[in-house]
Amino acid sequence: MESAPPAGGRLWTPDFVRITFMDLAYFLAAGIMIYALPLYVVGPIGASERGAGLAFGAFTLTALVLRPYAGRLTDRVGRRPLLVGGAALAVACTLGFLFTTSIEAVIALRLFSGVAEAFVFVAGFAILADLAPAGRQGEALSLNSVALYLGIATGPVLAERVVALGGFEAAFWTAAGLCLIAVALAWTLTEPPRETPGETGDPAVQQLIHRPTIAPSLGFLTGVFAASGFMAFCIIRAEEIGLTSPSVVLLAYGGTVIAVRVGLPSVADRFPPLRVLASGIAIIVLGSLMAAAATSSYMLPVAAAVIGLGMGFVTPAFFAAVFATVPASQRGAASGTATMAIDLGLGGGPIVFGLVAAPLGIPAAFAVGAGAAGLGLLWTMTLIRRRRPSAGLLAAQAN
Repeated sequence: MESAPPAGGRLWTPDFVRITFMDLAYFLAAGIMIYALPLYVVGPIGASERGAGLAFGAFTLTALVLRPYAGRLTDRVGRRPLLVGGAALAVACTLGFLFTTSIEAVIALRLFSGVAEAFVFVAGFAILADLAPAGRQGEALSLNSVALYLGIATGPVLAERVVALGGFEAAFWTAAGLCLIAVALAWTLTEPPRETPGETGDPAVQQLIHRPTIAPSLGFLTGVFAASGFMAFCIIRAEEIGLTSPSVVLLAYGGTVIAVRVGLPSVADRFPPLRVLASGIAIIVLGSLMAAAATSSYMLPVAAAVIGLGMGFVTPAFFAAVFATVPASQRGAASGTATMAIDLGLGGGPIVFGLVAAPLGIPAAFAVGAGAAGLGLLWTMTLIRRRRPSAGLLAAQAN
């Protein structure tokens, strides 16, 4: 049967709290690896910076390819098995680094880490949609995403201290322990009842890519593309313009995203989510143009805050728009397709920005990001117009 909202329409149920703390533990571990892995590769492993880049990015390949499969699988077998299995695989992969002696072994473990990430990320979004009361999916995604940002932001800080005290082995043990906590929390989750794909009779459930999700994903992708490209090059640009503390740019971005997600979590539920998505993309365009024009020490942090403001709205609005029209039996598939846009944006933004910045400079790359997001804004506005009921239809419904 179709999943029902949690009893009483409450968002902060025990299962919502558990999945949020599970995400915090899992992404704290990911943050530790963000700091430790590149240093481990160029240090004890003895590889080059190129090897560090390959090792760091290898997991993205398997994560991207497997997201649609993970989506279909979680619709068939449930969210909990993928959350438990993905986090358990992350434990094994992280402990595996204790025994690696070559860059090839490191890359192999990172490829398997991508499998874990695909399972956890896709099933996590799907179960959030399952657990959220009707009309509060945007709020659920906003509040839960704070765990991800806190994990990614504080994980490297924790890793720096752990590595200083106990070396890379201590960092890997700490990350594995956090993933084990994620396993335990996932194990205790209770999934709401829902139809399985085999029960619906809908031929759409046989499609690997969830086609209705593609259209809004294109606009969302451009926003992620612009924001990720900015994040990849903002520190270099901050040093170019003489900013005394370049890290303040990252703080302005991340702090604004968290402030929006905590302070305004229900915007995508109170207003049409596609309109909120378009507004967020428009703000990213503005922030990217400000970054391109920034020549003083205060303008770049302000631009980062504006881009963070846009991203604070964009992600919850996008997923709220996707899940608003998807039956419970297809939420995993929709999540698998939707999260591919995150991978493509996070991976494509820095690559394209680098290709532009090399001959033309970083401001030109920021301008390209603004242009790409501008195209995404136009596309999203087109979707809004297509979905707007005609006056005649509204009159007929009124009668």
